Amino acid sequence: MPKMNVEKKEKKAEKRKKLKQPVAQKEELELETEPKEKKQNLQVEEGEELTAEERRKLERKLKKERKKKEKQLMREAGISIKKVKPQKQSGCELALAYLTSWSENPEEWKFQKTRQTWLLLHMYDKEKVPDKYFTILLDYLQGLQGSARDTTVQKAEAFMKEFDGSDAEDPNLLEKCERIRQVLQLLS
Repeated sequence: MPKMNVEKKEKKAEKRKKLKQPVAQKEELELETEPKEKKQNLQVEEGEELTAEERRKLERKLKKERKKKEKQLMREAGISIKKVKPQKQSGCELALAYLTSWSENPEEWKFQKTRQTWLLLHMYDKEKVPDKYFTILLDYLQGLQGSARDTTVQKAEAFMKEFDGSDAEDPNLLEKCERIRQVLQLLS
């Protein structure tokens, strides 16, 4: 039994040495630059055969510490840190990009109900669907099927009846009427 105790003590002593070594090496690493710190720290840990998960956790921890130091240095320098969120495209931009994709890349184009609905709702508005896109939209409408086609024809006929009843000389209304006529001629 005494032999077993001696062996256990020796193993414990070896483990303590291994545990103390990385601590001493980490202290040396803190004096060096940050990118080297990460590489050497990972090498130290790799020598101990870390699992992939432990390595990932260590990398995250080091990245977090680096960012914290950077923020602190920025604060000390008096530079404010503001995250700029990328602006989301509007429905108009997305719908026009969808239409352009349909005409230019038919192989990569994919049907999107929301984009089609937006186009059908706003196709008579010259500001939202400019003339250059309206000609593409007319080509797109040729392939319109089912209830979308029926609804579009019904709405166009209702708009025409509404505008025929009014004798307005507003240029916007005249342009809208012209677009409605084109859609009716195409779909009827």
